[in-house]
Amino acid sequence: MAYLPGSGVLIMELDVCPICRKQSGEGPLVGPVIFVNELVSVTHRPAGPAGYVFIESRRHVPYLDELTDDEAAAIGRVRSALARGLRAELDVEFVHAQVSGRGVAHFHEHVFVRHTGTPDEIDWCQQWPDAPLGDIDDLAQRLARHLA
Repeated sequence: MAYLPGSGVLIMELDVCPICRKQSGEGPLVGPVIFVNELVSVTHRPAGPAGYVFIESRRHVPYLDELTDDEAAAIGRVRSALARGLRAELDVEFVHAQVSGRGVAHFHEHVFVRHTGTPDEIDWCQQWPDAPLGDIDDLAQRLARHLA
């Protein structure tokens, strides 16, 4: 395994990048597709509570600062529309967005909800085990209308 110098981030070869594989419809990360264009891909997590979504660059680029201006603008527009859609389609207290970049060297942003009724002891970035599951395929179709 090779890591980027001084970062602790694993360098993924393009042919084994799990996000590149996901975007080609392969691997365990494949979930319902919400929106795709030439710059970004938006998918729901394949399992778990409703309302955990990923925005990914279509181009294999590891870091936020390596996005082009067009990619960054597209991601920002999609994030805002997605947050509005999640709020409209689910009963939520908050919509959170997070870019950490520690596990997979392909830009991806986590956009996830805090469902109404989540106990206070559940931290903002933790998933509530009793969160509503729902039909994520149906949710993905409803969210797609907010991104059209």
